Amino acid sequence: MSAQRSLVILARGGYAARGVLYLIIGIFALLAAHDSTKPKDSHKSLEALLSQPFGYFLVGLVVTGLLAFAAWRVLQAIRDVDHHGTQLKGLVIRAGLFAGGLVNGALAFFALGLLVSGSRRSSHSAEQTKDWLAHLLSWEHSNLLLYLIALIPLGVGIAHIIKGWKASFEKYFEADEEVMRYVRPVSRFGLIARGIVFMEIALLLAFSGSAYQAMDPPGMKEALDALQNLPAGWLVLMVMALGLIAFSVYSFSEACWRKINMDVLQ
Repeated sequence: MSAQRSLVILARGGYAARGVLYLIIGIFALLAAHDSTKPKDSHKSLEALLSQPFGYFLVGLVVTGLLAFAAWRVLQAIRDVDHHGTQLKGLVIRAGLFAGGLVNGALAFFALGLLVSGSRRSSHSAEQTKDWLAHLLSWEHSNLLLYLIALIPLGVGIAHIIKGWKASFEKYFEADEEVMRYVRPVSRFGLIARGIVFMEIALLLAFSGSAYQAMDPPGMKEALDALQNLPAGWLVLMVMALGLIAFSVYSFSEACWRKINMDVLQ
């Protein structure tokens, strides 16, 4: 198999794995609109998936896909696959792609830990992460570090909302209008919903200050919990859950129709 063909499989498999993960999160969040005990983040969703029939096989597929997606994101950033350029805007986008690769890689290794050692050791690893975070946040002026970190999900959230609103993702698709008439509205909804969740994560980080010294930093679960606690929160959470499911459809659409540049390895 040629290197170019391998690259295409790597990228499409990665997009599909992201779609599976967000589909799981979206379904659990949808169920959580009426039952707050349901998981709402990637870690808990993977743990819940592991307990299902064929759970180990399914999580194994997700691990493989996430590793592929992480590698593809890093390649996008380093080799500038989508030709973002070296101007400030392009460099910011490429930095975001690189960070996304690291995050997906970390999530893949978490899922791999579930497969190898079971949820008990993974929970122990999570406790070690909390201890490390508590030590980090015990430093003087550590809240400034939180504000800087909050800029990352804030930027990602704004970029997703703009991308969804303008439907700028279309330029990367190789699909005819008959397909895009269905893909376009669902993808726009999914991107905007994911953007709102990321912006909320940024706000939780910024306004929490040192409140997270003894626990995990706020993530998707905390963002969705905060939505659920609003007036008519179950309805807001349901809309966001449907948005995350729509984002999974967008990811599956990328797996099928996204342009994968073949010249990056030449």
